[in-house]
Amino acid sequence: MRGDEKFDLSFKILTVGESGVGKTSLLLQFVESTFSDSLLSTVGIDFKCKTVSVDEKKVRLQIWDTAGQERFHSMASWYFRDANGLVLVYDITHIRSFERVSGWVDNVRKSAPQDVVIFLVGNKADKQYKRVVSHEKGAELAANYNITFFETSAKTGENVNNVFEELTKAIYANYKANKRASPTPEVAKLSAPPAVEERSGCCNFT
Repeated sequence: MRGDEKFDLSFKILTVGESGVGKTSLLLQFVESTFSDSLLSTVGIDFKCKTVSVDEKKVRLQIWDTAGQERFHSMASWYFRDANGLVLVYDITHIRSFERVSGWVDNVRKSAPQDVVIFLVGNKADKQYKRVVSHEKGAELAANYNITFFETSAKTGENVNNVFEELTKAIYANYKANKRASPTPEVAKLSAPPAVEERSGCCNFT
């Protein structure tokens, strides 16, 4: 579709979590249906867009890919403040990334709007032979925070579309209740903190 296609609403979604958990891979699998084993770690922040349909409305999702390295955590917090939804990702083969989930949730709830929708995602489900975090532990943690839980594989595409589709539906339900959407990516970039290093974002419409 053409890049100037009209849409009814725009929602801002962030992918957050420790470095190396597969945030960029999830984003690329959802937006472009691609996967690469050789992606470099995100530096700063990047975004891509995808237009989906919800309740007969065209909704543009601005999906922001944040860096997981410690030095970028405070920068990610700045972007939480007008987010509609967050995909909080850990790696089922890396216990440290799971142990840091609680800190991410606390940070989000301090910085993001009260109605932000958080989904917890255990990624790399294709690596069952290396699993160190059980499905039950992930589901239990999500239940403790009253957030939705999925396990995904960015490599095979397992559950990736489901995560973003269900998240969009939940955000849309909030929108109907609160009428809160997001600025365009161009406006958001202009208001970004000066110290942020960003890769150039792009919007794909499918």
